[in-house]
Amino acid sequence: MSPLPVRMEDRWAHRAEPRPGEGVFYWHLLVGRYPQVRTMAQEARDRLAPFSGLHYTPAKWLHMTTLVVGPPDSVSLAQGHAMLTEVSRLLAEVSPVTVTLGRILYHPQAIMLGVESASELKPIRDAVRTAAEAIIGRRERIGGATTWTPHITIAYSTADQPAAPLIEALETSLPARELTLDSVSLVIQHGPERLWNWQHIGSALLLGEGDAL
Repeated sequence: MSPLPVRMEDRWAHRAEPRPGEGVFYWHLLVGRYPQVRTMAQEARDRLAPFSGLHYTPAKWLHMTTLVVGPPDSVSLAQGHAMLTEVSRLLAEVSPVTVTLGRILYHPQAIMLGVESASELKPIRDAVRTAAEAIIGRRERIGGATTWTPHITIAYSTADQPAAPLIEALETSLPARELTLDSVSLVIQHGPERLWNWQHIGSALLLGEGDAL
């Protein structure tokens, strides 16, 4: 996500997506319920309002993608519930994690909020990956890069245009705010991304009282 991009590009120009009636299981840290996240997303939208070619994440579904599990034709709903049970067990003694938001990250296909102290989210990532590999039983069905850079996407690019005017308008940071994450959620995304037709299957809570690490 560095250096800053010279041009923005259409995220969906050559991207394969689920068709209507198809879907994908994801583990997400859902953050749209936090007022400070909604406020930051709205501040960014206000600054970017003069520009076209952007598709904004709905406030309800602001999130950090934690793991792409796979499509429902290879992952059943029963396996999804089994993963929830296992992740809940693995996180039962992990404490809620406080991170700081404020830095703006730019990618040719997206504009995002960066997450400081993201390394403290590793127990959550480890739990969902461990549970997915145990329940599904096939590592190759589980997506996501080996290295994980947590972020909250504010807007996706839908056009080819210079990046500099957007960067000048939004700059590289917003006033910092803290966020305490206390759960991770299993979601099915039905159909193409831009429809935001998400089904929330359930959440695993971080119930520990000590340090998360």
